[in-house]
Order: sequence, then C-alpha cells, then structure tokens
Amino acid sequence: MVAGVYKAIEEAENKYWEDQERALLERKYAPKIKLCGLSRAEDIACANELVPDYVGFVFAPQSKRYVSPEQALELKALLSPEIKAVGVFVDADVSEIVSIVQSGAIDVVQLHGHESEEYIGHLRFALADGAGERYKSQPQLVMPLCPMIFKAFSVKSLADVDDANISCADYVLLDAGSGGTGTAFNWDLARAMKRPYLLAGGLDCNNVREALETLHPFGVDVSSGIESNGLKDLDKMRAFVTGVRSAS
Repeated sequence: MVAGVYKAIEEAENKYWEDQERALLERKYAPKIKLCGLSRAEDIACANELVPDYVGFVFAPQSKRYVSPEQALELKALLSPEIKAVGVFVDADVSEIVSIVQSGAIDVVQLHGHESEEYIGHLRFALADGAGERYKSQPQLVMPLCPMIFKAFSVKSLADVDDANISCADYVLLDAGSGGTGTAFNWDLARAMKRPYLLAGGLDCNNVREALETLHPFGVDVSSGIESNGLKDLDKMRAFVTGVRSAS
C-alpha cells in the first residue's frame, strides 16, 4: 500500500516536470531588446516604429553619445509609453541619478562603471526615498516601485561572470568593455551565467541571431552595431530588431 502511494507520487512528479519541459519548448523565445545611445528625434521615431523593450540615454559626459538631462527629457516626451527609457551612468553621484529619475526622463537605471555592491544598495535606498518624496502629495493605492537597476560587467574571465552572478542589481549586462565599443567578448564565458542577463558587445544584425540561438540570454543590448558614421542608422536598427525577433 505504502509502496503504491510512493509510486503514484513519483509518477505525478515525473508528469509535472515533463509538462513543464513541454511548456518551455512550446513557449516562443522572446528576448528583450535594448537600443542604446539614442540622441535624436529621428532615433526615437524609429524606436517607436520598432517597439523595442528599452532604449538607452547615455549620461556619461565622456561618451560621444552623451545627452544632457534636458535633452533626455525632450526625447522621453517623444517616446512611446510602451518603451522603457534606460539611463546609462558611469560612476555618477547618486544624487545626479536620483534627480534625473525624478524628472521623469528615465524609467530604469543602468550602471556602467566601477559601482560596488555598497553603491548599488545606497542608490536603491535613495531611489526609493526619492520615489516616496515625489508621490507624497499624490494619494496612491500602491506605492510606486523603485526603478530597476541594471549593472554592466566587463567580461574578461570567469571571475567577472562570478561577480555578475552575485550582483544585487535587478539585472546584469555582460559587455566587452566600457560599452559602445563594438567589441565582443568570449561568449563561451557567458555559459557560466546562472541568472538572466543581457548580452552586449559587438552585436549587430549579422550575428545577433547566432548569439541568441547559442546562449539564449534574457535580452540583447546594442549601440555601435546600429550606427553608421557615429550616428544611429535607421535601416540597421530595423535589421537588428528583425534579427532578434527571428531567433528561436
């Protein structure tokens, strides 16, 4: 009798996992898309046509793709509400990030410098506190959520992947360097990832499908791969998004 009960439990468990595996195979792979380094109204118009999940505004003054907080606010006003705006920062003061978030220019924060776990914790607290201040005078049934934090990691060895795996950021991004260089890292290292991640570095319309079908990341992030002569190329943007959506 007892053996029969255990056998029935085992069969039920096996069926459950078989059903889960079948559902996973049947579910269409839909990686997230982030088009980064947008700086012109025509870039936003193309993004609205393509509807990626995220667009990126770069707030690092040393970057050729830099936009001021005022420019970002103007671009955000043109952006479809379906698309989240990500602010990319490099070792910025927490107060600067909070100010730009509070202005409404961005929905997500991406850290692309040497920010520590302690820094991320401090930033998360400051963002939550800032959100509370912003909405204090507006009665809300549900408190606004703290903006998500992405943390980019320059991947040169498995040690960098290990750091990404244990990061307290909401999502991590694997890149080859400081971002926007058009250089790929050794994708084999990404196989050691144990959490969802965005793949960046050297991606374009010619290799993104291979990258997705090889690694199945949570999403992809592109900047230089959709540019010509230092500006966003609208045809390359379209080709890249088509390549992502054709991956399986």
